[in-house]
Amino acid sequence: MMTDNQDAIQLLNTAVIKSKERKINSSYEDRLSKICASPVMKSLELAVNHLAEDQKISRDHAAVQIVETLRELDSIWNDYVLMEGIGKLKDILKNNVH
Repeated sequence: MMTDNQDAIQLLNTAVIKSKERKINSSYEDRLSKICASPVMKSLELAVNHLAEDQKISRDHAAVQIVETLRELDSIWNDYVLMEGIGKLKDILKNNVH
């Protein structure tokens, strides 16, 4: 039998998932088609080919490296922005205490 706390946690977790689900645009097929036809995708194709030739690796491996690098950059900047925000909050809280 779940405690009230566990019920609340499950309810909140479900709400978080449902709120994200609402944000998903059901027209993902149209969005994907539009992106695949974009000049950016052509540039990424050229980048994959260039990296594969330059590093003497397969195109698949080059594409994975590019995607992983972009994800890592995004993660680093997300962490940086989060830490900046935390730092500012700490300063605000420290100044409000004194």
